[in-house]
Amino acid sequence: MTFTPHGKHLIAGDWVSTGATFRSEPAHGEAHAFSMGTPELVDRAVRTAEEAFWTYGYTTRDERAAFLNAIADEIEARADVITQIGSEETGLPEARLQGERGRTTGQLRLFASHILAGDYLDCRHDEALPDRQPLPRPDLRMMQRPIGPVAVFGASNFPLAFSTAGGDTASALAAGCPVVVKGHGAHPGTGEIVAEAIHAAIEKCDLPKGVFSLVQGGNRTVGQALVQHPLIKAVGFTGSLAGGRALFDLCAQRPEPIPFFGELGSVNPMFMLPEAVSARGAGLGQGWAASLTMGAGQFCTNPGIAVVIEGSDSDAFIEATRAALSEAGGQVMLTDGIAEAYTSGAAKMGAETGVQDLLTSMCDRREAKPFLFKVAAADWLGNHALSEEVFGPLGLVVVAKDVKEMDRVARSFDGQLTVTLHMNDGDTTLARRLLPVLERKAGRVLANGFPTGVEVCDSMVHGGPYPASTNFGATSVGTLSIRRFLRPVCYQGLPNAILPADLQ
Repeated sequence: MTFTPHGKHLIAGDWVSTGATFRSEPAHGEAHAFSMGTPELVDRAVRTAEEAFWTYGYTTRDERAAFLNAIADEIEARADVITQIGSEETGLPEARLQGERGRTTGQLRLFASHILAGDYLDCRHDEALPDRQPLPRPDLRMMQRPIGPVAVFGASNFPLAFSTAGGDTASALAAGCPVVVKGHGAHPGTGEIVAEAIHAAIEKCDLPKGVFSLVQGGNRTVGQALVQHPLIKAVGFTGSLAGGRALFDLCAQRPEPIPFFGELGSVNPMFMLPEAVSARGAGLGQGWAASLTMGAGQFCTNPGIAVVIEGSDSDAFIEATRAALSEAGGQVMLTDGIAEAYTSGAAKMGAETGVQDLLTSMCDRREAKPFLFKVAAADWLGNHALSEEVFGPLGLVVVAKDVKEMDRVARSFDGQLTVTLHMNDGDTTLARRLLPVLERKAGRVLANGFPTGVEVCDSMVHGGPYPASTNFGATSVGTLSIRRFLRPVCYQGLPNAILPADLQ
């Protein structure tokens, strides 16, 4: 089946276009024209979302669960065309897109079952104590309530799971919040077909049309108009540190500041402890190379830095990594811009003081090949640029002189999505020493695994201290992500008849 996009925006149930257009830049296949977003379209989308909230925000959990499951059904009904256009636009292989589609529909269904259980509402009740002295206590009930319209920015590296119907959208809808999505220019056709699926689910469930809108393309003014619109109550974002920080600042500068839940990047350091490196250094090197090159390194959890203690065992680990990376072929990156940034980032790192090239590559247009560098911990500690993310299959080995210097390296990291300990039983004392430092640096701490791959479940945390994310108390993956778009409300002395149904 061949899919040709119509190139329009979905604004509260209507497919509309403006005069200006932009063209997609597919990895292969035909480029298509898409209508350019405008602040005026944003205003229309947000105002209809606010109107829809007065109905959708007060739907039952059963109704919202049915809606989430209907979206999943409609996405699966369009499986073949989603894979086709997604592969053309991003260059991702069909198997990856099929897996990501399953993740997308799976999290929609998970959220549906989660809200049906009702625990996420955190309902609490303190009964009245009219005879308490010296003062009586009134009847107090509390529960979580949806906040209103939410803005979502699609991600470049996950055209399905972190974009139009991805985790931010799914969690906001689960909470009872209408959503306005700013589509990502790297995959507008994929966004369009997924928006069609959401629109079909809205009609099937007879919900207000303003529950969901998609605004395609547009320059920075479109994104600014979205986060600064007075009716938007929160923003979900996955993207670059520079872009996310700019939007975060705009949210904070509004007359009514709102939360900005931005996931902005991470180098996801791994600490290779001595006993583990001695016992299985070659396997660790091969495992790191596989994780580093998975999906051309275009994962926010890509483990870009390995910290080792100098010695022959670490040398063997480094050589095993280099050998495995040297056998990796080129992979198509998501966009021309990402490929250019990867190449320039690798060149910049290779030119830094004290950095040794262990494996350099020639990259053609959107094709990425691995790089591997090594630097002494003393040089790394003196140059913050070496701790910044290079988005792609680039690895840096930081070589510490001893345990004390490894500890200094751990303490110097900025906030991360993940940190990893590779350890054997003989490394327990050192791991115990490092753990209090590492858990302050990241939202997820791993042992003897690789962080690429984020399970969608109740206990997952995908977030961390800044700059990994802008809100260290939140996660963008897992059922806890729904809480981002809720706020607690206390009801004091209200008659049972007018309380929300979940508190009656």
